[in-house]
Formats: sequence, structure tokens, C-alpha cells
Amino acid sequence: MNPVIVEDGDSPIVLGMPHGGTHVPEDVLGKLNDTGKALSDTDWHIDRLYEGLLPNASRVRATFHRYVIDANRDPGGTSLYPGQNTTGLCPLTDFDGKPIWREGKEPDDAEIERRRAAFHAPYHAALSAQIDKAIKRHGCAVLYDCHSIRSEIPFLFEGVLPDLNIGTNGGSTCAPAIGKHVSEICRKSPFRTVLNGRFKGGWTTRHYGRPEIDVHAIQMETAQSAYMDETPPWTFRDDLAEKLRPYLDTLLRGIEQQALRRDLTHD
Repeated sequence: MNPVIVEDGDSPIVLGMPHGGTHVPEDVLGKLNDTGKALSDTDWHIDRLYEGLLPNASRVRATFHRYVIDANRDPGGTSLYPGQNTTGLCPLTDFDGKPIWREGKEPDDAEIERRRAAFHAPYHAALSAQIDKAIKRHGCAVLYDCHSIRSEIPFLFEGVLPDLNIGTNGGSTCAPAIGKHVSEICRKSPFRTVLNGRFKGGWTTRHYGRPEIDVHAIQMETAQSAYMDETPPWTFRDDLAEKLRPYLDTLLRGIEQQALRRDLTHD
């Protein structure tokens, strides 16, 4: 299976989806324990949530599961959130802190490097290519990184996560106008919203976001309770999603208009 699916658009917006894939190669699947095989930490239905929104945007979707290798982690293994519970480049536990590999089957350095080359690198090569195309077409690019997560995970955070978690790494990964627009749209919605809370933007957002050269990046981490059932079989809920999608559509179209007008500041 191709590790990445690319839909080429002509917008300055690129939608990244690193965690919606569920493919696990047979040689890797056999090393997972029952907890790992449940694939509970998938960004379930993230492609469906954004389906049809800003249809001219480019889309880059990983097909492989994050337990194979996490496409939103530093390939060098540096932690995103030092001092906090998190999962790494090749996770050893799920989001609840439970081991996901059979005893003695955890990936070693050589195996991690093999997976990085086979999965992580092609995903980011495709993402980089779409960003470069947007720059050539429009003189700028905006990477909007699409994520979702269960709303209650005590191992990772206390209490209940807000519905919409916007990440710009403290404002460093995109022009202020983008973060302001996204925040304003979300706060006009009925959904609980936070900017740079527990999720400030993953490695992808931090790596590509270079507003000084008109490459902007912003992450949206959506609580899964806002659009689906958070327990197996992880059912997509049209009745919930139809309330959320119009706001996502509005904020994406607004970002696109900002980019097309070059209505972005670097201060």
C-alpha cells in the first residue's frame, strides 16, 4: 500500500492528515499485542470530517497507522512536550500509557530507521511538494494540519479537552492574522475553544511553519466527542458533524482568502 495519498489542488491551503491511516503491515501487526491491534489512537474519520470542505485545497493523507511510525513526530526522536506524558516517533504505549507491543517485540533503532525511511519520509516528501507547489502558484502557502483525539485521556491531560484546540506554537508558526481569524470563528461557534492549550502544534506545524518566508502552519486538534462516538466501533455521527463542519468550512475559506489577498503580516 502506498504510504501516502495526495489530492492535488490549486489553493494556497494544504490539508495535512498524518494520523487518519489504519494500515499496519503484516510484519509489524504480528508484533503488536491486543492493545496495539485495537488501534485506539487513530484520528478516526478525520478525512470524512473534512470531506468536501475547501475542495480546491491540496490534501496529503498518511495511510499507515501512527503505531507503525508517527508522521507528526520529530524524525530524530526529540520530544514535543518535554516533561509531559506523550508518545514518541515509534510509540511504545497507547495514549492511556498501556504497552502496545508483545514482550520483546518493541522496535529497535534499526527497525525505527527502516520505518522512518519507508513511511515517515514519503509522507513528508509529499507534504513538502504540495507546499512548494502552493508557493509557486501563490507566493505563499498555509499548512492546516488536521487532527482529532478522544476528549478524556488522563495519561495525557487532566479533565475534558476543549472541542477545538488550535495550535500555533505560541504564535510562531503562522502570521498573527491566521491565528486570529481561526480563533474568532471557533469562538463564535458553540464549541469550546482554546488557542495553544495542551496541544500547541505538533512537529509538522513547528517544522513547516515559517511565516517570515510566507509558509504558515496551524494545527487543529478536534475532540472526537464533537463529531463521533469515542468508543469502539468509533462511529461517525452525522448529527454531530453537521453542526461542526460549517465552522470548519468558514475558517478554511477565510484562511484561503487571507492567503490569496496576501493579507498576512509577519510581526
